[in-house]
Amino acid sequence: MEYYNEYVEILKEELVPAMGCTEPIAVAYCAALARKTLGKTPNKVKVFASANIIKNVKSVVVPNTGGLKGIEAAAAAGIVVGDALSELQVLSSVTEEDIPLISEYLSTAEIDVEKSPKEYVFDIEVEACRDDDKAIVEIAGHHTNVVKITLNGETLLMETFQEQESMETDRSVLSVERIVEFADCVNIEDVREVIQRQIDYNMAIAEEGLSGNWGANIGSILLSAYGDGVYNRAKAYAAAGSDARMSGCELPVVINSGSGNQGMTSSLPVIIYAQDMGASEEELFRALVVSNLITIHLKTGIGRLSAYCGATSAGCGAGAGITYLHGGKYREIAHTVVNSVAIASGMICDGAKASCAAKIAAAVEAGLLGMQMWEHGSQFYGGDGIVVKGVENTIRNIGTLASVGMKETDATIIGLMIDK
Repeated sequence: MEYYNEYVEILKEELVPAMGCTEPIAVAYCAALARKTLGKTPNKVKVFASANIIKNVKSVVVPNTGGLKGIEAAAAAGIVVGDALSELQVLSSVTEEDIPLISEYLSTAEIDVEKSPKEYVFDIEVEACRDDDKAIVEIAGHHTNVVKITLNGETLLMETFQEQESMETDRSVLSVERIVEFADCVNIEDVREVIQRQIDYNMAIAEEGLSGNWGANIGSILLSAYGDGVYNRAKAYAAAGSDARMSGCELPVVINSGSGNQGMTSSLPVIIYAQDMGASEEELFRALVVSNLITIHLKTGIGRLSAYCGATSAGCGAGAGITYLHGGKYREIAHTVVNSVAIASGMICDGAKASCAAKIAAAVEAGLLGMQMWEHGSQFYGGDGIVVKGVENTIRNIGTLASVGMKETDATIIGLMIDK
């Protein structure tokens, strides 16, 4: 098919492992790069972060820090024990003996956090100083997109945000019709590594979330209150993964569109349904291709960070993947997508924290209800709110709503959270 290679590359670019909530991990990664560039441990650190980064780091536990939260903790962890070469797994090699060093560093070093003056929604800049030496590292646009490295005023790397973005595979080639066509024809070996890793990692953290005492235990509560049916289990597993991840679980996840919560939401319900149906490995892989690419397609117009809860897009993707498992093709999946986004598009993002697990459950519910509407011959039509005729037109509306219409909402949310 046309754009076959691009679709494979998009999956490889988006479905990557990350440990912990990706925003604090991005701060840790940036700080680890700054320390590596400086060549010694800084005693003065300044972190400039865009408001959305501050929002998403404020209330979430940074893994392998002994339960610490916030930008200061993330930066300290990256500086003291981070492995800059590991990118979003920057804290994966931290040992029990290392953890006290983070708190010790926080008590002795001077770490200041300020809002970034840049207009980017996603911007992190770390200045690391010791004696007369200063290293500066900046990440912009997305979690590993390093755009600047300087040492004592000498430029080691300088690229514009737009130049770095152009290095990614063009997401505009995505459409619901092409995604279904690709899922039907893809050679499984071309996507096996990324899809199997997503299954393994995300199921492991979901099971940990259900067996342990993490966050608000939304996954466990769902199973206890509403039973073990597949419809409820699909929501519970996705929520349980978030329970663990938002509370500092050290297990990695495979992310989607820069988010572990979105990676789990787009994959775990599909895996649970495939297990319940006795689907083959090939059927599961093709369904996960659908769910992941639909999620990426929806998120492309929205952006990495906004006031629009990303789990909504991922729940829609999950509904599409499960529809594919049930034999749905383009028409049925298009109806599921439209139905799903019409149900839950008002859910806001107020940062990463324990309640994300409950929002994930609600997003999966919307995706599953969208599918059930298709199965019962029901649908939303153009003119129903922001729904317009044509699935691609509705997806464009969602992108406009989130990226343009909710800017003021985002500013208000951030003000309520961090400007009090």
